Amino acid sequence: MSEAEQLLGFLTKATSPFHGVEEMERQLKKGGFRPLTLGEEWELKPGGAYYFIQHGSSLIAFRIGEHWKKGKGFRIGAAHTDFPGFRIKPNPDMTEEGYGKVNVEVYGGVTLNTWMDRPLSAAGRVALKGKDAFHPMIKLVDFKRPIMTIPNLAIHLRKELNKGVELNKQTDMIPITGMVGENVKHYFISYLAKELGVVEEDILDYELYVYCAEEGCTVGLEEEFISAPRLDNMTSVQAILQGLLEAGEGDCIQVGAFFDHEEIGSKTKQGAGSMLLSFVIEKIVEGLGGARKDYIKLMEESILLSVDVGHGFHPSHGGKYDPMNKAVLNSGVTIKEAAAQSYATDCKGVAIILQLCKENKIPFKKFVNRSDGTSGSTLGSIASSFLPMITVEVGVPLLAMHSARELMGIKDQKSLTDLVRAFYTTPCHE
Repeated sequence: MSEAEQLLGFLTKATSPFHGVEEMERQLKKGGFRPLTLGEEWELKPGGAYYFIQHGSSLIAFRIGEHWKKGKGFRIGAAHTDFPGFRIKPNPDMTEEGYGKVNVEVYGGVTLNTWMDRPLSAAGRVALKGKDAFHPMIKLVDFKRPIMTIPNLAIHLRKELNKGVELNKQTDMIPITGMVGENVKHYFISYLAKELGVVEEDILDYELYVYCAEEGCTVGLEEEFISAPRLDNMTSVQAILQGLLEAGEGDCIQVGAFFDHEEIGSKTKQGAGSMLLSFVIEKIVEGLGGARKDYIKLMEESILLSVDVGHGFHPSHGGKYDPMNKAVLNSGVTIKEAAAQSYATDCKGVAIILQLCKENKIPFKKFVNRSDGTSGSTLGSIASSFLPMITVEVGVPLLAMHSARELMGIKDQKSLTDLVRAFYTTPCHE
């Protein structure tokens, strides 16, 4: 199966951060990785492969190389499991002239107009009444079918529509779910309870995300592109996961860190702005018989590969890009740099990645923003402030970033996966 086919398959399952983690766990177990918890003592050994899940939506997996020796550092690939969209609010049921509507709030930097007139579904987790107050039962749910849509207002009723209209997040972006009548209450909660096979009273709370229910596909005269929801950042998650599963033997400690909440700033208990990754790195060192001083020393021998999508060159808007450092779709891995350190890359890190690309014949492009423009930051600059190791920002170039559907070059997923694989497996001869 090609990298593009694996990505498209993963996208159909990763409809929420929780479902993405569930699919990663399935693949890791199949690949021989053993589950751990943060609270237990970790007794690790070379050749061992392990993972643990944090609050359902973040996952860290790692493999101790067969030829690992004390003093060999970490190679960490990091990506995020969340994506821009909408989250269903508490007390979601709204009606207007018999139409059923679901109250939602915006999650992340959404390109609002791209979500109009599309078939939408919802997925996430639901907390149910448990045996006691401190142990609610958690269930995942994915409707896996279109259950709502956000219809546009006809141009006859908004004649300035094609001149550009600012959409109101509270009034314009409310999905409709059907005709429910004026006197029906709790229709969405009732529908959710039926989907879960529980009574309404057992539903205590939920984290449900609206997602574009259209499947990904190839596009172009020669199928040069992939058009799909959630390419930001499932492209990176799939590349790191595949690279880690295929890494096999090595002389370093290979880590895949998958964080939630990057799209809203990462400063949460399962985000890259938490102490989570540093805790894990220290526990790995202790599990291999090391001490705090060894953990600190290994920072010098380790490298973090922050993997997130980059801005691809748009052929109709060339003036938005730096004249010399731009990434065309299907041109390979994008290496992102910024003087402001919104991308945490430095020249030594770039040199490492360039050599890996050249040795493995992996195409690449460097990307820098226009001097009078900015773009979003990534989790690399956040995570590296807690773990002061060399960090490099890479990813696939993307068009329509943060839209309901995004566009990438079909060749770029292979380039990214090849780089991650080489990053994990290339020996260090020091």
